Amino acid sequence: MKVSEGETGREAVELFAGKAHEYGEGSRKVVRDGETEIGVFRVDETFYAYDNYCLHQGGPVCEGVIIGKVEAVLDEDGGVIEERFSYSENHIVCPWHGWEYNVVTGECATDRRMRLKRYEVVLRGGEVYVLC
Repeated sequence: MKVSEGETGREAVELFAGKAHEYGEGSRKVVRDGETEIGVFRVDETFYAYDNYCLHQGGPVCEGVIIGKVEAVLDEDGGVIEERFSYSENHIVCPWHGWEYNVVTGECATDRRMRLKRYEVVLRGGEVYVLC
């Protein structure tokens, strides 16, 4: 671990989260900083990191399945023809009770005011670090 200055200007610990090439598109790893578990996700060549703690009841949200957001396909009158998974927005689904969060924003799917705790991610020399 290294100590550096984060976006907030305060000192932050750099937690090594692996080599960038170890993350395939749409993949994730869960890393630890003491008692804190952090999920690191790669989406469209960008890395995102969140506290592995569901806002509902503290489940290991970052270990859940990643699926596309469910979208309704409507007819001309606004009636639902079918439902499908989105190709543009992916969600993490908490394995305990099914709460869903946007992988890119950390927003809760049912209440966008609620967000997972997010960490800054830094790439350096092909390595991925989370600032804690």
